Amino acid sequence: AGRQARKAKVKKDLMAMADGMLKIAAARTLKKTEPIEIPSETYNKFAAKFPYAETDDQERAIEDTLDSMAGTHPMDRLVCGDVGVGKTEVAIRAAYVAAMDGYQVAVVAPTTLLARQHYINFMNRFEGTGLRIDQLSRMVSAKDATATKEAMKDGSVNIVIGTHALFGKGIDFNNLGLLIIDEEQRFGVKQKERIKELKSNVHVLTL
Repeated sequence: AGRQARKAKVKKDLMAMADGMLKIAAARTLKKTEPIEIPSETYNKFAAKFPYAETDDQERAIEDTLDSMAGTHPMDRLVCGDVGVGKTEVAIRAAYVAAMDGYQVAVVAPTTLLARQHYINFMNRFEGTGLRIDQLSRMVSAKDATATKEAMKDGSVNIVIGTHALFGKGIDFNNLGLLIIDEEQRFGVKQKERIKELKSNVHVLTL
């Protein structure tokens, strides 16, 4: 009886998850977004700063992602691959294009360590671009966190990288255009619900 009850609960949970995904997908198909165009004058120079040779799969993922962002409907793209295959660079290129077109970018990771790693990678790659990148996690002081939240609201920060702290109370974006999610399966139920809310009308790239 216990096994049957567990199977029934799993089935119910899966059906609820599928229903939620279908509702989000349906809502997103009705949403319209302004095309995010590649800044031709600066993009090639930014891409050339990538210190490695892009693989065929990596180039294809970057091109497909930027093509989706240039469309008139919110993107929902999943980039899969093992550690070390260059998923972060796909996210970095997308973030650069969105930020240069005037949109804010949020990068969210399930742990402080992962968020910190992303912050370091982004800071290195975006050096010299003039774009402001902040981080928001429990490693950030209360003073800096308050400043980042205010910058998110008034639009003075271009890219913010953090943990579920990005879903806390008093968090608001001025012009969020791209949400990058790393390892979404590792977030808790409440965080996933907040992610669903944010997903409704912005471009989404899941790693």
